[in-house]
Amino acid sequence: MGNDTGPLSLRARCGAVCRIALRLCAVLLIAYGIHLLMGWVTGLALFEDDRLRIGMLVAFLLAYALLIAVPFVPGVEIGLSLMVMEGPWIAPLIYMSTVAGLAIAYGVGEWIPYPRLHRIFEDLRLMKACRLLEAVEPMSRVERLEALRSQAPTWLRPVATRYRYLLLAILVNFPGNAVLGGGGGILFSAGVSHLFPPKPTILTILFAVAPVPLVVFLFHINL
Repeated sequence: MGNDTGPLSLRARCGAVCRIALRLCAVLLIAYGIHLLMGWVTGLALFEDDRLRIGMLVAFLLAYALLIAVPFVPGVEIGLSLMVMEGPWIAPLIYMSTVAGLAIAYGVGEWIPYPRLHRIFEDLRLMKACRLLEAVEPMSRVERLEALRSQAPTWLRPVATRYRYLLLAILVNFPGNAVLGGGGGILFSAGVSHLFPPKPTILTILFAVAPVPLVVFLFHINL
């Protein structure tokens, strides 16, 4: 047994390192591709019409927002990479697109019908998730919160219930949160859980995403 666990453990570590390296490469490639696209659009617009540049910029922001909404896409890292490449001027646009993308992810999770979600999980053979949906579907928001409070470890109960919006903000900004589903996956899960009503959740997103773009823009910081 001792001879088997060593190589397996080493192989698992190597696999984890390779996955992290691949994610980092993917982030850099996506950000660099968007950077090249924006440079091409800017150069093209200089010779034609400002309306073309504005239209392409809007299309880019919409595409970026949709990308952020996709689970397991490292949105925070891509946004930071774009601010590094483009400079402070793009920070407000990255902020608005990130907020929009996270709000979309939350909205999909909040309003997707549970039977449809159950079918998706069933097709993916995620039977534990199916059973969890079956258990929580009849519960109200208050009942779900009480169930979470009663089942969570004692040390985690205040964070998971009373301070859950703060926890949500921390998770959205946490480097490497792609392991947890990325910003889109985290907000989708928050919506599906029905533990986060829309208004306070949108306010949480607005404040959680703001610090870095705001500092970069106001103080003209080149990351």
